[in-house]
Order: sequence, then C-alpha cells, then structure tokens
Amino acid sequence: MKKTLALILALTLVFALAAPAAFADGAIKIGGTGPLTGGAAIYGMAVKNAAEIAVEEINAKGGIQFELRFEDDTHDAEKAVNAYNTLKDWGMQISTGSVTSKPCEATSAETYADRIFALTPSASSVATVTGKDNQFQMCFTDPNQGSASAQYIADKKLATKVAVIWKNDDVYSKGIYETFMAAAPGLGLEVVSDTTFNDGNATDFSVQIADAQGKGAELVFLPMYYDAASLILTQASAAGYAPIWFGVDGMDGILSLEGFDTSLAEGVYLLTPFNADSEDEATKAFVAKYQEKFGEIPNQFAADAYDVIYAYAQACEAAGVTADMSAEEICDAMIKQFTTMTFNGLTGEGMTWAADGTVTKSPKGMIIENGAYVGID
Repeated sequence: MKKTLALILALTLVFALAAPAAFADGAIKIGGTGPLTGGAAIYGMAVKNAAEIAVEEINAKGGIQFELRFEDDTHDAEKAVNAYNTLKDWGMQISTGSVTSKPCEATSAETYADRIFALTPSASSVATVTGKDNQFQMCFTDPNQGSASAQYIADKKLATKVAVIWKNDDVYSKGIYETFMAAAPGLGLEVVSDTTFNDGNATDFSVQIADAQGKGAELVFLPMYYDAASLILTQASAAGYAPIWFGVDGMDGILSLEGFDTSLAEGVYLLTPFNADSEDEATKAFVAKYQEKFGEIPNQFAADAYDVIYAYAQACEAAGVTADMSAEEICDAMIKQFTTMTFNGLTGEGMTWAADGTVTKSPKGMIIENGAYVGID
C-alpha cells in the first residue's frame, strides 16, 4: 500500500513537472475557434500553432499566465458558434475570435453580447468589428487590402491593364474587390476584365481566364484564398496565359498546399504584413522555433496570431488583469488598453487601434521566388 501510494505521488509529481506552461495555475483563459480540419485548415492550424508558441514563451517568463484552448469550426459559421459556446462553458475570459471572416462575424455577435473581448488574428471582414466596441483585429480589414493593393500595383508600375477574378459569395473576397475597384481608376489602372465565381463553380475557371487573356490583361488581381487561386494558376498555365499574378493575405499558404505544383506560383506577388525571411531577431527566432516544432515556415496567419497573444500580454500586464477577474471586467480593461496603447510585433512596428477595432500598420510586398516568399520592401 505504501509502495502504491509512493508510486502515485511520484507519478503525480512527474506529470506536474511535465505539464505544459499553457496550463499554469492562476492563468487567464484565452479561447478561439478556427478551421483545424477541412479545406481551410492551413489557416486555422497556423493560428493555433503560433498562439501555442507565444503562450509557452509568455508563461515561461513567470509573470502573466495564459491558458489557451482552440476549437475546430471547419470554416463554418454555425459550427463556430457551437465551438464558441464550448469555450464559454469552459470559462473563456478573452478570445482570439475566429480565424476566418464568416465564422468570425457569427462569433463576434456572441462575444459582443457576452462582453468577452476578442482580438482576431485574421478575420478581416468589416462586419466582424462594425458596431461592436469589444471586437478588434490584428489583420488589415478587407477594404484596406483592396485599396492598398491598387496603390501598390500603381506605385510599382506593375501594369496598367488589370483583370480581377473574385468570389461573390465570400465576404472576404467581396470586400477587397469593392475597394480595389473604387481605387483603381484614380491610380491609372484600367480594369479590362471583371469576372467572378462562387462555391457552386469554383473548380473550372476557363471562362474567367479566357476573358482576362482575350482582353489583354497584363496583371490579374486575385482577392481570394489560396485554394481557388491554385486552380486558377494551374488552369492558366495549361491555357498558355502568363500574366503577373497579384494576391492578398489569403493566398499566403499556397506553397504548402498538398498536390499543388509550386513552380506555377513563381513570380506571384502578395501584399502581406509579414515576411518570414526578415532579418530582424524577433522574426528569425519565431520562424526557427515554428520550423523546429511544426516542420514548416510560418505564414502571415501564424505571425498575426503570435502578435495577438503578445498584444494581450502587454495589455493585461498594463491593466493589472488577474485570473480571478470576470470576463466583463477584463473586457472593459482591454477596450481601454487597445484604444490607447502602441504595440510592436512581428507584423508591424508602432501598431495602434482605433475605437472601431481596426489596426493601423504597414503592409509589405512579397514575391514568390524559388519556391519561397521573398520580401521586396
């Protein structure tokens, strides 16, 4: 009996020492939802993985402590609300929102009603934050990406005749498209081809490609996620069409897409706030740790998630937040902090947030060369 008790005590000690830092006593509970399975899992797993790294690093310092939990929403709004309720029952005190825009629009309504502060790393839809004083974004909003892309194409003199292919049933794609189209004429960009698609016809892009090619588009703007973009690049190559391709942050991850010939992405431009090849020490350390732990180079979604956790740490420390505070008390403290503080992270220096939850930071131009993202700014 004594030997059994001693063994139990010894095993208890071993497990206690081996327990991850993310489950420290007196920890503030951070929850989030994202696609951990399904077609958009590249985004959800990147966010989850990077958030875990940040929590481990912060907890290891011995000051503020976080406990992190992610739930799979498969990029579905209804499942995201169910996942949110699971996190709420768990005792979530602050949130990383949802990874993709449509699910985050649904969960932001819940966090707003429940007075749980949310800072999403990557849900860029304006509707995510509109009319909700406790919903903030680490990523650019869709309108910012559209106008910034038009400005970048014009400033770099990449082309004057442009085609746009966009997804009409996706709030992310539609939001970027609308502001790109509004900005293009004033910047000397002629949109010679404007074609669209939706979930029902997202496999055959021959009509869109032929229209762009036939109208002499020198550059094709793709405000969409990488899955559809990969098919467009593949089918355009087969059709002998080789314009300049220009994408936004949703295309970050195309090089990791299983079965895609990455040589077809050579020369593709992206506008994103993160450059994994950056020589600054913080980025190099993060990339090295991410590669060591997960066997791949982190994308922009990962970097934004890492910044979310560190921004929370800065805000919680400044506000004196403790684990015994209610979610509503913490929410009030976070609103005050995020509307007044300045934050330096992997995805931007001197970041600030407006009262409407949108972030101010500078995008970076990237180009895919030799199967890797290369910063050009």
